[in-house]
Amino acid sequence: MAAEALSVFEQDYWALQSRLRLLLDGSQARAVLLIDRGGQLITCVGDVSGLDTTSFSTLSAADFAATDQLATLVGEKEFSSLYHQGQNESIFASTVGTGVILAVVFTSRTNLGLVRVRVRQALGELTEIFRRILEKVEGEGEDSGSERVGTDFVQDAEEELDRFFKEE
Repeated sequence: MAAEALSVFEQDYWALQSRLRLLLDGSQARAVLLIDRGGQLITCVGDVSGLDTTSFSTLSAADFAATDQLATLVGEKEFSSLYHQGQNESIFASTVGTGVILAVVFTSRTNLGLVRVRVRQALGELTEIFRRILEKVEGEGEDSGSERVGTDFVQDAEEELDRFFKEE
């Protein structure tokens, strides 16, 4: 899936949000982010307070780009996941198809094994959601009947984000 072709439709957005919340709860993570390979944040769930999501997204994409080169150097096609362990917080990131990065930020209250199992469970469903998105984007010229995210939805989403950050 080409990152530049990504258009998220309202129904798909809510499907992504729902699946990310299941992953967040099931892994006991702090936050889960979906990022395109160009470094743009698609969506996120969880506690992102204190996290510069723009920089995080850009650096995650750059991290995977560098890792792709490392994989080539050792004779691999790609490395589909990355793990960065810190003293208090860690990151596990995995590719969803070829155009999307799933990043899970978690604290020492959970462990890598649980995160990996929950990510593996989520990848199939996330891949299917992105497959549907791609089909809709490709079918747009044929008037597929799918509606893009409308201005009412965008306004509702912005209001929801404002409420979320005010509660922090």
